[in-house]
Amino acid sequence: MRFSAASTAERLLPARLALRVAPLLGRVDAALFAADERGVAGRMSLIAFAIRIVSAVIAFASQVFLARWMGSFEFGIFVLVWLTVVIVGDLSCFGFQTSVIRFIPEFREKHMLAELRGVLVASRMFALVAATAVAGSGALGIWLFADSIDSYYVVPFLLGVLCLPMIALSDVLQGIARAHSWAISALSPTFITRPILILAFMAAALLAGFAPTAQTAMIAAILATYVTTVIQLVTVTARVGRGVPGGPRKVHLRAWLVVSLPIFLVEGFYFLVTNADVLMVGFYMSPDDVAVYFATVKVLSLVHFVYFAVRAGVAQRYAQFTHGDPGRLAAFARETVSWTFWPSLLMALGLLALGKPMLMLFGPSFVAGYPLLFPLVFGVLARAAVGPCESLLTMSGNQNICALVFALTLAINIALNMLLIPQFGLWGTAIATSAAMVFEALALSFTVWRKLGIVMAILAPPQLTRERP
Repeated sequence: MRFSAASTAERLLPARLALRVAPLLGRVDAALFAADERGVAGRMSLIAFAIRIVSAVIAFASQVFLARWMGSFEFGIFVLVWLTVVIVGDLSCFGFQTSVIRFIPEFREKHMLAELRGVLVASRMFALVAATAVAGSGALGIWLFADSIDSYYVVPFLLGVLCLPMIALSDVLQGIARAHSWAISALSPTFITRPILILAFMAAALLAGFAPTAQTAMIAAILATYVTTVIQLVTVTARVGRGVPGGPRKVHLRAWLVVSLPIFLVEGFYFLVTNADVLMVGFYMSPDDVAVYFATVKVLSLVHFVYFAVRAGVAQRYAQFTHGDPGRLAAFARETVSWTFWPSLLMALGLLALGKPMLMLFGPSFVAGYPLLFPLVFGVLARAAVGPCESLLTMSGNQNICALVFALTLAINIALNMLLIPQFGLWGTAIATSAAMVFEALALSFTVWRKLGIVMAILAPPQLTRERP
């Protein structure tokens, strides 16, 4: 009888397990494969998350190879120049790369096809022309003030400005793809194709006998950027053309700029807040220190890309929800906080366990950055605990107050870095950056609650959500 009872229990075990797993699988199916807004956003976030995982591995490996090939000094120069070029290139769009995510769904829903065709063309042309003007101004400024710049930065910066038009155009194309929920078309050029090509062109240059310097790396980055953006332009243009019938265009550039410029401030402050620490280290310390700190931040990005993936997946859904039921918007916004925080927490714990051997891959001197991970992880988790608040504010028409929050965060970040770096070196910038991220998270969460009545905080009870003022 004992044997029979045990056999019966063993036979029933798979059935019991299936009964317990079935509801979970049902929720996963509903979240990822449903045809409603939640399903589309879930798929977009999942694809973005997967792309960010792949891109994080590619970026990490490429940075390891570059650091090994170039040494910490030349690697530090390249890191500071390339980071500056990417930030300026994004800012050269003047907000169009994000505002198109609002305009395209709105024009489609209202059947404003002439405006839709107009914004698809005007956004790309504006970004290309504006970035070219910025590149020319930047090159002139570098040439005029070359005596005030450390000599080893001058030529790499002059090379870097050549990338600005293509970086700006790529960002607008990414925004167009995101507005259509084309996650792979939106994210793979910037986060997969371009870093692979930079590494490939750099390896080819070294095999051809070129010196492993920052100048060589910048030439590789220029080639990779142009190849990637041209391919992206052809593919996105063809895909958009299949979905938009031909016809007249209406361009309301002034009206679109009125919407885009506040978003430009939000995006600008966001990029500067996110990267101010590396820039400040470059201002106060040597390229070797820049290399160590950047390697630490690159390891940290394995946690931060969860936040980015959710942000990339939900922005256009926020834009659609803001024109509908406030209750659905509130429920969806709170859900995105959970999507952001819990995976970030798991990634953070794994990172702290494996951070030292990961930094060792860059070289023995890079292990000095491992202790900095602890304060930096705290700041990243604070940001993840409130979810993509800035996307919700921007997509709901509250971009001005969002820009103010980022401006205050940037001011706090810079002030703390100026105060702490001379006293504590890299520890100072890690503490300053973490403190700024905590302030940013608290301020954004409070602003969302005040403006929209939505509670975006991981442990806050949903009962605090209130009607819109």
